[in-house]
Amino acid sequence: MLSIDPNLIKEGTSQLASEIQVLEAWLAELESSGKGDAEAVAARKSYSDMLRSRREMLSSLSHQSGAQAR
Repeated sequence: MLSIDPNLIKEGTSQLASEIQVLEAWLAELESSGKGDAEAVAARKSYSDMLRSRREMLSSLSHQSGAQAR
């Protein structure tokens, strides 16, 4: 099994959590703006995709961290 420095996992987890908060705030701002033009729709899709990706990475890091703790 590949071993990753626990500090690196901690830093990555913190960074991803921060990015997730920013993306959620951007999405909430877009939703509250009520804009439905092509630019807003594209931004919503892009931010949603980034958010999904960050959540998947965070989940992977959590699993890696749990696997290493055993």
